[in-house]
Amino acid sequence: SELKSSKALKSVNHPNGGRFVSTKAGYGHSLMLDDAGDVWMTTQNGIECILTGKSALAIAAGGNNSAAITAAPTGAKLLKRQFSMEEIEDPTSIVDAVHGMIEDLEGGKGNETNLSQEIARKSEELLRYPSYLNSLFVNPKQLDTLFERLLRACSADAMQELAKAFERGLKGGLDSLRDTRLIHPEAVRCLLQYILFFDIRRDESIVFDLHGETISTFCDTILSLPFEGYKALHSFATLHYTGSLFVKMLVKPLLRTLNVCASHTVDENLVEHFNPSRQAVPVIVAVLSWLYAMAEEQNLAKPADFYSDAVSEINVDTLFSDLYSMKRASPHERSKHFYITQHPFLLSPGCKRNLLQMESQVSQYKAMIGDLHMSESTNDITVEPFFHLEIERDYLVEQTLECIKQADPKDIRKRLRVSFKGEEGLDAGGVTKEFFQLLSEELFDINSGLWSNKYGDDVNWFNSDNTWDEKGYEMIGVLFGLALYNNVLLDVRFPMAVYRKLLGLPLGLEDIVDAELRRGLKQLLDYEGDDVEDIFCLSFEVSWMELGEERRLDLKPDGANIPVANDNREEYVLRYVSWILVDSIKSQWEAFETGVMRIMEDASLDLFLPEELELLVVGSGVLDFKALESNTTYEGGYTAESEVIKNFWRFVNNASTETQVQLLKFAAASTKAPIGGLGKMPFIIQRAGPDSGLLPTSHTCFNTLLLPDYGSDYDKLANNLGRAVLECEGFGLE
Repeated sequence: SELKSSKALKSVNHPNGGRFVSTKAGYGHSLMLDDAGDVWMTTQNGIECILTGKSALAIAAGGNNSAAITAAPTGAKLLKRQFSMEEIEDPTSIVDAVHGMIEDLEGGKGNETNLSQEIARKSEELLRYPSYLNSLFVNPKQLDTLFERLLRACSADAMQELAKAFERGLKGGLDSLRDTRLIHPEAVRCLLQYILFFDIRRDESIVFDLHGETISTFCDTILSLPFEGYKALHSFATLHYTGSLFVKMLVKPLLRTLNVCASHTVDENLVEHFNPSRQAVPVIVAVLSWLYAMAEEQNLAKPADFYSDAVSEINVDTLFSDLYSMKRASPHERSKHFYITQHPFLLSPGCKRNLLQMESQVSQYKAMIGDLHMSESTNDITVEPFFHLEIERDYLVEQTLECIKQADPKDIRKRLRVSFKGEEGLDAGGVTKEFFQLLSEELFDINSGLWSNKYGDDVNWFNSDNTWDEKGYEMIGVLFGLALYNNVLLDVRFPMAVYRKLLGLPLGLEDIVDAELRRGLKQLLDYEGDDVEDIFCLSFEVSWMELGEERRLDLKPDGANIPVANDNREEYVLRYVSWILVDSIKSQWEAFETGVMRIMEDASLDLFLPEELELLVVGSGVLDFKALESNTTYEGGYTAESEVIKNFWRFVNNASTETQVQLLKFAAASTKAPIGGLGKMPFIIQRAGPDSGLLPTSHTCFNTLLLPDYGSDYDKLANNLGRAVLECEGFGLE
């Protein structure tokens, strides 16, 4: 009923041309007091006057169709002069006047200073009186249009005056709400409208709410709402702030404010100076958390819409300290203290990756320190900082799995260092990257027997028929964990359900890998007829082929004899989804998860969303070489204007996708972009001597391409670089 009533909100004008000076909301009605002292009440047909000629001074409403009205005692005229509201214009006329003055500014009519001052005055007037703001802009788009016109029309000086007016108006309006019980949409929606005015900070030169007092008061007002008010605000936000409006008018203004409040500078003495409004950060984050939950529930925004630049750019040591303290805190301590990492929706995937990487480095250091040895004869202390794998390329999988099986658990937690027998590569990261790339090609091959072949070559899903190789799944889990632990990408094609399971998130119909099955179950749920049993002919039983034989299983006791009908089809779908994603692969999954957690048991994977975790594991297939070019640095005498460099980027941009992928593999030992894309990947092109017949080489450990100076000879560069990229494999000295 609240949703329906909020849809019907509309501006109400005085029937006799007067002005309403006060509004109060009861349970199912609203009272209004006009400037003549008459009292009006909303009805199904509009409004009607319920008290006239009594010179009422104040009104109150509450309960079900009841009102308490204070009549004028002796000396009413004196009291009226003392307590009645100051004279202000009709709110609709104020908005019309502001639009008119903006048109004058845009058209160069009138005195700019006077027009700007009058716009600021009228804007402050609207913000100061929530009841008037509530009567306007039922469609938020109207407010957005007015706000954008204001920002475009005002000069820099006028914008600063406007910011001051906004701040005064917001403070006055919020102060007037202090003792008001905010429980109805028509009373609380001004809070949503107020958010947009904090976006005056879109211009970073504007000084606004320097000490964060206004934003703190605003957030406290929202966080102090009674349940009814919260529910009313939720209803109005989800109904009316649709499309891009939710992000533009509610999320972005608060994010920009958070970015200002959380920002800091470092002077020449490396002393950090924090913004004086920093104290507002916890309450801003609390309101953003509420909006984030709303966006998730109603699909109103994407996770990326909530990433905070300022929070993500906080020094990783500071964030790690916050994360470490938060993880050690008890639930009671967490409720009493503010931890920014307790709100990971604000952190970019790159920031989360850096935190996880630092966690791994700390864990690797602990593993190394725990393996100190002292010689009894010489008292010398020795330490082995690495977990070494020495592998033959021809026996890559077999030897790797054997080494993992025989390894001491504490050694596996050290930093991984890989070498290929017969090659002189010193692993500074590049050999490890190639090792995992080659290992992925074999371990995640559909023909290995570990993965189902029902979904083609593009999906790795656990083979429920494979009941004999649980140790194999565990070893794959260990290698999966090692790749995460050592910040190396894997070439694996897991569906999103795998990442959801790793994070302990619930699974649903959308996680079913088989598109045809998913579509069929959805059709069952969406069917509108009352003859489900006759049309679909299903029972609570599943059947499948295993090693050439048909197997059957009841989804519930005696399920084969229980038909699926209208009243139990949702239960059937839930049980079917659970069987497909959980029960049918239980032993395989548990073995795989055990392997992963041998390495990542204490890792903060819960910082990540499933989509972000997938990016962390496999990287992005979107390869923007223009972004890589803009992020490239040059050494050995090369610059972006060198002829050979111009020819190099000409070759890259004209190359086929396959050649581009091979080039990335040649220079960085990866076929995917890391989190953030190629624009976030350090890449160096270094001069490798004068013109010669030598082919380019690379240091994949450092994403460095060693390019001879072929000068302006494009054909020579294209031929030699193409040969190097497509023909070379293995490592020389790194």
